[in-house]
Amino acid sequence: MTQTKAGAAWVSVASNTLLIAAKLAAGAITGSIAIVTEAAHSAIDLVASIIALVSVRMADEPPDPEHPYGHERFENLAAAIEGMLIVVGAGIIVFAATRRLVVGASVDHLGVGIAVIAVSALINAGVAAFLSRRARALGSAALEGDAAHLGADALTSVGVLVGLLLVHITGNAAFDPIAALCVAAAIVFSGVRILARSGRALVDQAPPPKTLDLIEATIARQREVSPEIVGYHKLRARLSGIRTLVDFHLQFRAGTGLEEAHKVAHRLRDAIESELEGSEVLIHVEPEGSYRPGADSPLRSG
Repeated sequence: MTQTKAGAAWVSVASNTLLIAAKLAAGAITGSIAIVTEAAHSAIDLVASIIALVSVRMADEPPDPEHPYGHERFENLAAAIEGMLIVVGAGIIVFAATRRLVVGASVDHLGVGIAVIAVSALINAGVAAFLSRRARALGSAALEGDAAHLGADALTSVGVLVGLLLVHITGNAAFDPIAALCVAAAIVFSGVRILARSGRALVDQAPPPKTLDLIEATIARQREVSPEIVGYHKLRARLSGIRTLVDFHLQFRAGTGLEEAHKVAHRLRDAIESELEGSEVLIHVEPEGSYRPGADSPLRSG
């Protein structure tokens, strides 16, 4: 899986490198601040793509003494860094575009700029769609963040293209920095969304309620065939990269032998991990009557 993720990340790195060169050349020829800011945006995307490439390699490393729970959160951390880079890039664009509005400037050789930005939008849209599919198939937060980057880049390229066309039609160069400011607004929205999504995973947010509902339904089915089980409590789950970590306490009737309780708990663990792909389940076995209702109100019990 590591090689598959890395291959997808390399596609992003290669496309961003080519687009940066093309946009810088077009910006120098035309004098368009919107095209230059697009080049800056692609440069940020290139850094983000490199971060994604490194993180997917690290995330698939097996657990070690320093990271006994694995390295999956490197992907969430990479996505958070990518989000911060996007917001910083938007700030640079706002500064440059505002200055151009105040000082004023001209835009020349619009045909070159329009062609480069149009091709850029098509390439970014195609690569973003490819990365999005790979991210869903591989459960990669880093690739998902990279796909969001390039998707936003494609949309902002369309905004720049509209601005350049308006400059061409009206002869008013002010549409160029105005387009750059619109680009900045779209970038901020994308960056904040990525930061929020990755931040939730980094602070141990629970998975969607339907995930816990699935776990409880599996426990209920096991109770139907295992009369030794009398209840459970302290059910909780959290996301860690592509994995869902689950743990809870399982209560057994008085007189149930430890060996039998252990076997039942292992069957239940295997059933949950089979139902919930990518999960890792830890069950604490305890006797009937050990749980005091109300003591663990924030967690699910049954």
